[in-house]
Amino acid sequence: MSLLTLGSLNDAAGIRHGFFTRRGGVSAGLYDSLNCGLGSGDEPDNVRTNRSRAMTHLGLETRQLVTVYQAHSPDVVEIEGPWIGDAPPKADAMVTTASGIALGILTADCAPVLFADPAARVIGAAHAGWRGALTGVVEATIRAMVRRGAQVDRILAGIGPCIAQRSYEVGPEFPAPFVAQDPDNAAFFAPAAREGKFLFDLRGFVAKQVAATGVKHVGQLANDTCREEDRFFSYRRTCQRGERDYGRGLSAIALES
Repeated sequence: MSLLTLGSLNDAAGIRHGFFTRRGGVSAGLYDSLNCGLGSGDEPDNVRTNRSRAMTHLGLETRQLVTVYQAHSPDVVEIEGPWIGDAPPKADAMVTTASGIALGILTADCAPVLFADPAARVIGAAHAGWRGALTGVVEATIRAMVRRGAQVDRILAGIGPCIAQRSYEVGPEFPAPFVAQDPDNAAFFAPAAREGKFLFDLRGFVAKQVAATGVKHVGQLANDTCREEDRFFSYRRTCQRGERDYGRGLSAIALES
């Protein structure tokens, strides 16, 4: 199994985390191989096995993994323990002070962002696509962590693999809401090869949103999920090929007991 980590979170006492690649699972075809998305068209038993393998790698059990029904929103839920039943709430971020709970984010080009205040033993995880990032999912996650006792100047943040600017072509209407929010956001758009199109720097924009909250320690992984087909699932790549579905990669963070 292949997973990536960030140094700042690796060095944090009592924290386990990982940005899992698509390698090391049991799924086949479009979902080859570590597809952890129960919302995909993959065989549910395969997905459960993949999630179990990922949790084993973090030293946890499958039941300790908590994921939500992601909807590209700024909504955050506070987690006390594993879900009961098969109907998780709609949200795009989670925070917890409970040990032995892995907060899991599922992505296929969007940016997974993991947070930790090791001193306060508060962790968070956010799914930051362009819509969620623009509408405040990062800021909402930080606020929820602070309500649980975190201090902004102690929070460590890690931005995992996502689509890179070179792969993220958007239409002429796309920059407007970003620039309306802050004229400096124009810096995250570069002209594309096709006239009237732009290339959007999602990773850079998410990093700016994190830093704007006052968080000083923001690590980033530089992978491009769209172009690194052997390592990551990609919604954009699926659309370009006209494929019917795609797998979802898992990123997770947990407090040690």
